[in-house]
Amino acid sequence: MRKITADQVFPVSSPPVEQGVVITDDKGTILAIERRDQHDPASLEVLPGVIVPGFVNTHCHLELSHMRGRVDTGTGLLPFLKSVVQFRNIDEAEIQEAIRRADEEMYEAGIVAVGDISNKLDTAAVKAGSRIRYYTFVEMFDFLSDAAAERTFQQYLPVFEGQSAEGGNRKSAVPHAPYTVSKELFGRIASLNAAEATVSIHNQETPHEDALFRHKTGDFVAFYEHFGIPLDTFQPTGRNSIHYALAHLNPRNRNLFVHNTLTDADDIRAAHAWSDRVFWATCPNANLYIENSLPNYRHFLEQGAKMTIGTDSLTSNWQLSVWEEMKTIARFQSYVPFEMLLRWATLNGAEALGFEEELGSIEPGKTPGLNLLSLSPDGRLGPGSTLRRLM
Repeated sequence: MRKITADQVFPVSSPPVEQGVVITDDKGTILAIERRDQHDPASLEVLPGVIVPGFVNTHCHLELSHMRGRVDTGTGLLPFLKSVVQFRNIDEAEIQEAIRRADEEMYEAGIVAVGDISNKLDTAAVKAGSRIRYYTFVEMFDFLSDAAAERTFQQYLPVFEGQSAEGGNRKSAVPHAPYTVSKELFGRIASLNAAEATVSIHNQETPHEDALFRHKTGDFVAFYEHFGIPLDTFQPTGRNSIHYALAHLNPRNRNLFVHNTLTDADDIRAAHAWSDRVFWATCPNANLYIENSLPNYRHFLEQGAKMTIGTDSLTSNWQLSVWEEMKTIARFQSYVPFEMLLRWATLNGAEALGFEEELGSIEPGKTPGLNLLSLSPDGRLGPGSTLRRLM
């Protein structure tokens, strides 16, 4: 048994406890949250700072960890994607070592669960032995070609079947983005998922995405031409891209929209009217790395959106740390209060991945992991704020 106390304990599911004591068993299961004056001081581990649950990273591409530092920053999404495609012939041993290191780095950064995009089976072995719980999203895309949907589906089926759903891990099949998935492939993807599945989809990262769906204009037209992919049968919808996704996703699933850099209040309202199981993942450092922009979080706060936090990949980020993502939001959009950021980073993320029974908040019976944070005297995140994983 451990009794750990700090200046404050943030259970997330209930108000903060001043000089709280978190009591756990030897496996990290929460037994109780009490106050310091209820205990013999000699029985306590007394720490400066605030105790919070372990973090949940709802969007990652672990299989791209070997790409750290290989793609320029600030290019915009489409040049970024072209650069990523160029790196094909990487030694498998290098890829596996990079995946292993990235998994360990996330653990040391206080992350207890990850929603991870997989196009291949490269990460399966590391995930099976990891101290982190993974929800693997096997991502498919056919570049809007209904004729290619079945071939694409059969190509990715072994990747889906080869992902582990044991030991607390889970998996589902997911579409990459509105601009890369045909109506036919959306249907085939849905056939693999149970109603309780989480389905992620990249959403509105660049203005060119909405331009494609509104008017069949913007740089996506040239992007497809560059790769010799015809758009002859594609017809614009006259609406933002998220409406195409809403028309083909299953509202009974937990649906996780990722990035949302250009998502506006009307888009959020439309998604919430479509389903009450909608979550939104923000990856601020990746947005800055690629497009030099951030979502307008006021839209999401005003609509009561369930925000979560992701890191994206080491192709598009300097590290895989939810803590660093929180600090970036606090720096550039400081109107988001610490307790709200903490909820995005913990309980909302756990709910988005269906892990809320065990993770996301400090409550008796859960095993959420514990992190110790330092904040500024006024309770804010700052450049000097630090993190230490406790369990």
